[in-house]
Amino acid sequence: MRFQLSEELEMTREAVRHFAEKEAGPNAVKRDSEERFERGLFAQMGELGLCGIVIPERYDGAGSGFLTYVVALEELARVCASTAAVLAAHTAFSAWPILQFGSESLKRKALTVLAGGRRLAAGGLPSQGKQDNGIVAAADENGYVLSGKHPLVLNAGAADDYVLFASLERRQSKADLTAFLIESGTPGFRTGNKVQKLGLRSLMTAEVVLENCRIPAGNIIGKPGQGSRIAESLVDIARLGTAAQALGIAQGALEAATEYAKQRKQFGLLIGRRQGISFKLADMATRIEAARLLAYQAAWRKDEGLSFAKDAAIASSYAVKTAINACLEAIQVFGGYGYMREYRMERFSRDAKCLETSIGTGGMDTDIHSRILMK
Repeated sequence: MRFQLSEELEMTREAVRHFAEKEAGPNAVKRDSEERFERGLFAQMGELGLCGIVIPERYDGAGSGFLTYVVALEELARVCASTAAVLAAHTAFSAWPILQFGSESLKRKALTVLAGGRRLAAGGLPSQGKQDNGIVAAADENGYVLSGKHPLVLNAGAADDYVLFASLERRQSKADLTAFLIESGTPGFRTGNKVQKLGLRSLMTAEVVLENCRIPAGNIIGKPGQGSRIAESLVDIARLGTAAQALGIAQGALEAATEYAKQRKQFGLLIGRRQGISFKLADMATRIEAARLLAYQAAWRKDEGLSFAKDAAIASSYAVKTAINACLEAIQVFGGYGYMREYRMERFSRDAKCLETSIGTGGMDTDIHSRILMK
């Protein structure tokens, strides 16, 4: 039985699809080639309400659920995965922690501008590097002084606000991890080396360096020492985004390959009429539908207030594998053209592979899933 979406949600899908094809699609290849973030495109997403899908209306958000969020990311990634990744990082790594754990004053200060796309947010999981590569926070009379660096922050270099984790008092123990909201113009804050990636190349990713960066106590997200819980929460939300992005890439690959198979003739016969091609397309469509059901189910469970961590891990793992497979199969359908940049398959393949390690090392979702099953 097909997962039945509401009429309102289907209308949202059509609106996002129209936006993606008209605004995000035309320059996707150029943005990818230049590794360039387009701020105007993000502002348009804000005007459309996409930057605040899961943020309540009282903070100027759309007040929708995570199923709507997943559908929107799916439609964006179907055309340009980097555009979807920018929105996913803005939401999962930044807006969500503030919404879930921030004080009321911090929510009103930060979420209202993030929801409207007037400010772009960045974030990253706590750094797992050596002690001298992490961020530490020392308390003073007005708040905290942060020093250190994080090597991989999503949206860094383009963002206005950053959600970063620091260990208190240089002890660097798990119990001391604390989340902070840091504005890009704060003295002592700067972005460092830009990361050059295989895929998702117009999702800016860079090092963040803090040198005696003073942050007021009001910019703590949650309570001091609550950082580990916040990080675990955002990982589950990030997995929903990863599943949605992978699903969109897979759907885009299937549609492109199917359209090509309907037009390309070989030895006088459309290649789509040959079993070697038609069977590939049928298998792709089957796997994509399964991935869609898994992603929608995980998002639905989140919206219903049910446990969803296991479902998000399964959906993310399966959808990413489906996307990688779909892109490889689509390249086979296109033949030599599949390797050329003017066709989407080359970019889609790189983007899909990049999603495989977007939250952690390859296999992390499978590992998390297995741990949950063994409880």
